[in-house]
Amino acid sequence: MKIEKKILPWSVIELILEEEDINKIVKYKKTALDNLRKNTKIKWFRPWANIPDNVIIKQYGEDYINSIAVEYAIDFMYQDALKKEKLLPVTQAEILEVMSQNPIKIKLHIEVFPSIEIDNKYKKIKLKKQKIEVSDDEVENALHDIQTRFTQFETQEKDYKIALWDRVSIDTEGFDEKNIPLLGTNMQEYPIVIGSKMLVPWFEEWLIGKTSWEEISLDIAFPADYHSADFAGKKTIFKVNIKKIEKAVKPEFTKEFIKNLRGKDVDIDGFKELIKEEIKETKEMNVRLDDEHKLIDELEKLTKMEIGTHMLENQVKNVFAEIRENLGKDNVRIQDYLESLKMSEEEYKEKTVKPIAEKRLKGELILHRLKELENLEITEDEIKQEIADVMKRFESEEVKKRLEGLYIPWTKYYEELKQRIGYRKLIDSFFEE
Repeated sequence: MKIEKKILPWSVIELILEEEDINKIVKYKKTALDNLRKNTKIKWFRPWANIPDNVIIKQYGEDYINSIAVEYAIDFMYQDALKKEKLLPVTQAEILEVMSQNPIKIKLHIEVFPSIEIDNKYKKIKLKKQKIEVSDDEVENALHDIQTRFTQFETQEKDYKIALWDRVSIDTEGFDEKNIPLLGTNMQEYPIVIGSKMLVPWFEEWLIGKTSWEEISLDIAFPADYHSADFAGKKTIFKVNIKKIEKAVKPEFTKEFIKNLRGKDVDIDGFKELIKEEIKETKEMNVRLDDEHKLIDELEKLTKMEIGTHMLENQVKNVFAEIRENLGKDNVRIQDYLESLKMSEEEYKEKTVKPIAEKRLKGELILHRLKELENLEITEDEIKQEIADVMKRFESEEVKKRLEGLYIPWTKYYEELKQRIGYRKLIDSFFEE
């Protein structure tokens, strides 16, 4: 088979493949005839009968059979060309033209894994690692967030006075200085947690100390920078009727509560240490991502590559799917989100998703190429330590045993873990304390 190869922009290779071997051409035609023989119905012949070639040719015509033969030939010729030219396609080839049926000659375009050239100056890149610290205040704030999340609310009698963090249901209506009702201020049995700062400043504070079914009048001045221009800087009189008060009952950090929460048998001091470690891990992850982005920015200045259309389109689809999934976790539909932005799906993908996808894809390709160039060695001790670090996150011996069974050499999990160590080691090599 003759192969003509031409390199085009955006990681596209043009191939003209020509099969002159008459034996192979006959073989492709025979394959076409055999398949028609198995699947055709011809008068006077039973199903699966050995129908002569000339009968099939008469039934379908020489041109049709030749076109089927070419379809079989294309697949074999394409696979053979990939091996001979050592091409790594990222999507199915585009058949542009069947230039001839005898000899079989076709022209096609293949989008391949992009060629990535990184200037040797990358070896001189050295960045500073960010320092990670966890303050006592951060630990206390985390404990407060946990208490807030697990706070129970108990309905109170009429003489109970509202306190910070209680939940209150209110009816409200706002009026301007001329006592004219204001649109958008009328709420019925609206629930608000005192101290959550969900309403205009000082509104919640004025409710502290009040009791159920009490009717009050509040003079509130909206901030000049309030998000709604209709209310920014406006003085408003709110008439408020307190319908229900629910006392906030926060959980105590007993050993039982902590064990149910984290599966650890520790007291409050041990729990604080655990929380501190969790905050540290989260910060380390965020800092690592931030450092990786800084490194990619530097490496990108020294890199030449052309990302193909299909590869970028696939990444755009992946990023968009992630965004949709993350919105779904907050019970937000992608259609509603796009409507709030006043953008169509295609417009959002082009203006917002595509730059994110392109940046991410370039980063992945650069690091992949660097890993090839540096050929960093991953030792067995490093792998064992990584597995041990994974195990530390779990208390259950049953879970640990199951994980041990997964992290065996040559398994998918083992190779992914090894790859993760490699990329982390590569990135760390560009940073100094």
